[in-house]
Amino acid sequence: MELLKNKDYINWLYELKSKIQQSQMKASIAVNSEMILLYWDIGKRIIDLQVDSKYGDSILNEISKDLKDDFQNVKGFSKSNLYYCKQFYLFYNQNIKKFQQAVGKLDFDKNQTDTKESELVDEDIILKEKKIENFIFKYCSKISWSHNIVILQKIKEPKVVFFYIQETISNNWSRDVLKMQIESNLFERQGKSITNFEFTLPKTHSDLAIQMLKDPYKLDFLTLEREVQELELEKKLVINISQFLLELGKGFAYLGRQFKIIVGNKEKHLDLLFYHTKLKCYVVIELKVVEFQPEFVGKLNYYISAIDSIIKDENDNPTIGILLCKTKDNLDVEFSLRDINKPIGISEFTFNELPLNIQREFPTVEELENELNNLEL
Repeated sequence: MELLKNKDYINWLYELKSKIQQSQMKASIAVNSEMILLYWDIGKRIIDLQVDSKYGDSILNEISKDLKDDFQNVKGFSKSNLYYCKQFYLFYNQNIKKFQQAVGKLDFDKNQTDTKESELVDEDIILKEKKIENFIFKYCSKISWSHNIVILQKIKEPKVVFFYIQETISNNWSRDVLKMQIESNLFERQGKSITNFEFTLPKTHSDLAIQMLKDPYKLDFLTLEREVQELELEKKLVINISQFLLELGKGFAYLGRQFKIIVGNKEKHLDLLFYHTKLKCYVVIELKVVEFQPEFVGKLNYYISAIDSIIKDENDNPTIGILLCKTKDNLDVEFSLRDINKPIGISEFTFNELPLNIQREFPTVEELENELNNLEL
């Protein structure tokens, strides 16, 4: 018990526990990798069996029963999972060239195949399978089997599959979050905002910043009246900040709502202020619950300049502005961003609207103001 009061021992014990946790995490990743590769091999063997023996999928029942008899404590040998193994193998086997195009040339050594000239084996087949194994080991095995199944069930295009695999790895998404991102069509929205980043940021910075933005932003976790006021939208976003951060994407740190800055002797309030940990910059988000108007850009440009001058330090990259509007005309937006020297991106946003019959039960802003005035009297 005396050791627990010793600072050196406490530090030693902390380091030991950290080492054990790291080893457990590495072991868990290694186990997952082996399991994914095993499922790919099972799928291949099932396909080979069905081709050679002309068995249909009814053979999966027998395979499942035989495997369960010998491996009673091992999960993953149900008929449905064996079917997924088969589909897993077929999908990557049929699309390996498209995956190579999506990720560039896969790293593998032809000599690793260990084939002899005397072996009657088609080398192209061996090399193809080696490429598939490398891809699965490098990417598919970094996410769980259940994640892989979700992706296979919902997506058929290889470049889209690769996108969601990458995003899952990068953001450490749970299976439910992955499903939500697929259902919200993230692939089609990512990097689609209209920006001037290409002209206002360094190349390496602008590429990452462009991919950071989406269009539209899906705020479907909010249910609001059609004519919602900006302050009400801000409040709801802050109340649901964890979901808003998930929609914004990895790297956003929330700093405040109606963030106050003093310019000269005037007080200014920014709708929302964030810091992006990857881009190493402040991000000002302005909300407009109406259609885009060119004058919105001037106000956001002013706020960005203020943050750059008052808050940003020499270690921070240039502040970025994001304007979220209910609707926009893309050509109008493009014209408005011309000759603006601060980095700004403009996107639409959506939310769930309250049914009209419920909206009618709520008082309007004018009715509330009148009621408050009557109370003061």
